[in-house]
Amino acid sequence: MPRFRLVLEFDGGPFCGWQIQANGRSVQAAIEDAADAMATRIGPAVAAGRTDAGVHALALPVHLDLEQDLLPERVMSGLNHHLRPEPVAVVDARRAAPDFHARFDARTRHYLYRILNRRGPPALLAGRVWHVAKALDAEHMQAAAETLVGRHDFTSYRDTACQAESPVKTLSHLAVQRLGETIEIRAAARSFLHHQVRNIVGTLKLIGEGQRPVGFARQALEARSRAAAGPTAPPQGLYFVRAEY
Repeated sequence: MPRFRLVLEFDGGPFCGWQIQANGRSVQAAIEDAADAMATRIGPAVAAGRTDAGVHALALPVHLDLEQDLLPERVMSGLNHHLRPEPVAVVDARRAAPDFHARFDARTRHYLYRILNRRGPPALLAGRVWHVAKALDAEHMQAAAETLVGRHDFTSYRDTACQAESPVKTLSHLAVQRLGETIEIRAAARSFLHHQVRNIVGTLKLIGEGQRPVGFARQALEARSRAAAGPTAPPQGLYFVRAEY
């Protein structure tokens, strides 16, 4: 039973997220349906991260077990053929060790959040950025972001329905950069709490607009209460960038 390591790119807009759910079409279901159409699948497709509804991926690692010992190139081409016209593409496929696990073996996960910061709304980037019309101070946002790096209790930045056993996480990287009209916020950690990145972005946005001081991000963190931090940023600006193993 060969195990394949896939890398996926997808537009999360039409999907209810990665995981199969009763309330809509998922990316996992799209991959498994495509696999079933070309071979005999053994078990579920497993991803490095369970993205929420509307969240995109640039390079999401997935492992998939098939009964047939196919060439990786054939797996990639076959899956892409059966995925059409859904906005999901397999951009890489290779054989993996039998014990490779896309989720549990990942050492670092990288996310990107993109804000379009201009008065005019997006046309070409609609559904792929958070449009914020009010001018944002990226330097203030970066100064606030630096106070969140490290190992902390992130209760204030996780969804109230988060099922993680502990709110303590180590945020290894959090950086804010302005690139013309776009502000990019990049985050990295071994694992994240539910909505952690989006809640951090919502808080940084308040600081960038001048509604809160730079110290607000750290004050909210220390309060250990979801009500103390900013709002949850919308999903369409968030991207799973890559995972390191």
